[in-house]
Amino acid sequence: MTISLGFVVAEFNRDLTYQMELLGREHAEFLGATVKETILVPGVFDMPLAIKKLCQRDDIDAVVTIGSVIEGDTDHDQVVMQHAARKIMDLSLEFNKPVTLGIPGPGMTRMAAHERVDYAKRAVEAAVKLVRRL
Repeated sequence: MTISLGFVVAEFNRDLTYQMELLGREHAEFLGATVKETILVPGVFDMPLAIKKLCQRDDIDAVVTIGSVIEGDTDHDQVVMQHAARKIMDLSLEFNKPVTLGIPGPGMTRMAAHERVDYAKRAVEAAVKLVRRL
């Protein structure tokens, strides 16, 4: 059985999320999975609706989220990440499908974000493992 993944990718910090998306696709192929659909959203905060749309599809086995939440001058990054992570988890449970978190942050500098682009690979790996094991 080929595992079909949906990707939800944030456009904010696209220089980072583009690299992450490419790494995620490459790793999915390495693991024998297929990225069936990719939805670009403005930012991490905007992911839940796109995740829900993919979770509703019978041809998608799991959803991988890809984004990067970088620290700013306010606590905005904390709020975005806390709410996004909670909603991502809620959608996974609501639809009984793996939705994995490939979003480093919050409290992260741009330099640290560059060092963490491999989070996309980790999220793909987690999605594939969960589909196989559940």
